[in-house]
Amino acid sequence: MARTGYSAKIEGENVARAKANELPVSPKHSIEIARFIKNMSTTEAKAYLADVVALKKAIPFKRFNRNVAHKRGLSKWPAGRYPVKAAEAYIKLLESVEKNAEYIGLDVENLRIDHAAANTGRGLRAFFPRAMGRATPKRRETVNIEIVVTEVA
Repeated sequence: MARTGYSAKIEGENVARAKANELPVSPKHSIEIARFIKNMSTTEAKAYLADVVALKKAIPFKRFNRNVAHKRGLSKWPAGRYPVKAAEAYIKLLESVEKNAEYIGLDVENLRIDHAAANTGRGLRAFFPRAMGRATPKRRETVNIEIVVTEVA
């Protein structure tokens, strides 16, 4: 695994960041969640993602929306899904960035997500077993997720 830096160069005393590399999560779901939670507060984003895990609220799919059904409760955009696995990964990462902010002395209640990005990670090679002893190669997708928050006064 290569150590990569952050794609956004946001610096300052009131900035905290967290990153997770090569998570076994769908890159498309991660990109849609990153777009959705940007400019939210961390507590608001965690609450919404908890509702996504509970299948109560949907994430609007704006970029990868081919053959995506309409979901009830979405405003301004009809197509959406419930990406549970990706939402759980984002909740863990949001908790991590809150702990990092608390460690450097920031107020956890006033954190806003300034940058959220998801990039495709390394594809792991695997095999899918088929009939009569054959096998088909497949590629397991991974994703790199990064979140940068700032304290808002």
